[in-house]
Amino acid sequence: MISAALLSPLTLGVGWLIYVPVLLWAAWRAPWVELFSDSRRQHLLFGTVFALFMLWLVRRDFDTGVSYHFIGMTAVTLLLDWPLAIVGGLIAQAGLVALGRQDLAAVGVNGVLLILLPVLVTEACAVLVERAQPRNPFVYIFCSGFFAAALSALLCLLVGLGLLWFDGRFAMPEWLEDFVGYLWLILFPEAFINGMVVSALVVFCPEWLETFNRTRYLSAPWKDDDPRF
Repeated sequence: MISAALLSPLTLGVGWLIYVPVLLWAAWRAPWVELFSDSRRQHLLFGTVFALFMLWLVRRDFDTGVSYHFIGMTAVTLLLDWPLAIVGGLIAQAGLVALGRQDLAAVGVNGVLLILLPVLVTEACAVLVERAQPRNPFVYIFCSGFFAAALSALLCLLVGLGLLWFDGRFAMPEWLEDFVGYLWLILFPEAFINGMVVSALVVFCPEWLETFNRTRYLSAPWKDDDPRF
């Protein structure tokens, strides 16, 4: 998460220009009829927003204005599908703003980095997995859960550093070339948290996952030598 003081007005404005249209698109595509008529979906949405809000509160704030915390949007996207995941992320952001833990002016940029980018990566991985039509649920867990979360964290970190470098208001460390060695300390926990949540949902509550094809993964038999995994 990036403070508004570290970003130029141009970057803040571009963040809003990207974030708001996607929010409107997600709100238009969200299944509001099914949501209001199904109490189970409502409980999943509210519970997910609360869990996401609490996860984002557990963070490390640096004096430079940058904060580090886990993202968690991969599991949220697989659980709710991308429209409600974006809406839920916005609600969690609003809670942070209300508590003064996030700058209102930087909601657009942070929303793009912490919500839109992970949702895009997760959705792309889920679509690719679905096109392959594997019958082994471990393919879904690893590719859509572990791998998508690690890739989301990596891209979020690189894009965030790119924005800070572009605006020139953040003093980059001299040891930036050694930064690659610390990436594993960020990528692996993010992948582990999301992957474990997805694994638990697949085992105990597969019907909760909107992106999980229960008919193919759990009903159809599969073999180790199957060419489609």
